[in-house]
Amino acid sequence: MPDDPRPRDPLIEVVAFRGGGFAPRQRGWISWATALAILLAWAAASRLGIVDPLFLPSPIEVVAALWRLTVDGTLLLDVGLSLMRIGAGWGIGTAVGLIVGLAMGISTVGRSIGTPIIGALFPIPKIALLPLLILWFGIGEPSKIATIALGVFFPTAISTYSGVDNIARNLIRMGLSFNLPSWAIVYKIVLPGALPSILAGFRISSSFALILVISAEMIGAEHGIGAFTLQAGNLMQTDQLLAGVAVLSVLGLMVHALLTWIERKALSWR
Repeated sequence: MPDDPRPRDPLIEVVAFRGGGFAPRQRGWISWATALAILLAWAAASRLGIVDPLFLPSPIEVVAALWRLTVDGTLLLDVGLSLMRIGAGWGIGTAVGLIVGLAMGISTVGRSIGTPIIGALFPIPKIALLPLLILWFGIGEPSKIATIALGVFFPTAISTYSGVDNIARNLIRMGLSFNLPSWAIVYKIVLPGALPSILAGFRISSSFALILVISAEMIGAEHGIGAFTLQAGNLMQTDQLLAGVAVLSVLGLMVHALLTWIERKALSWR
């Protein structure tokens, strides 16, 4: 094309178009390469005697401990109990949090009641309430599940409320203009619009659930991955301790992968 014959203002700087900026993508090979580099550095430090094996055993020793604990069934029992507690507590806390967050987002009364209560109770460390919950529910499973549910409830309610509150109001006005009933507006407009924020809250609440189950098991449980790691640390069995930590890392990665898959399916319309 010929150059533009119109005169150019010397004070105006022509800036080249650069599209696609600030659009990061996931590169799987970078993640694997980083993990491999960390493992190699760890193995080299153990092999060269840079670190004391009592405080940081080699990756091979950790894998061997992990294999022994898996074969004798100890690790499977502890992980199974922890997953049961996480599933029950996360399910209860998420269900209640969704209901309360939705009520705060669409109801004046719900917002007026819920905002000060959540603002007052959310900063309290939930594990600090475990002794009180033990008094209420006993030393068994209900107190641990209640602790997890309480910790999951707050981020779920806040993310749901924020997601509903940030929905474009013109979409709701459009639904009202077409005489949609209230339930249809909530189901077809409010929930899909708030779904990204709700799923982001799920990521936070799942981390809270994992942290709280470990803390609760360390305080008041004989079995579970938290009780296992505490016992291994008290006995200075660092290979088993790091094996338990590795299991926790794997659980975190599995939850992350599951939520990523759910986001990709649920938010495909974007």
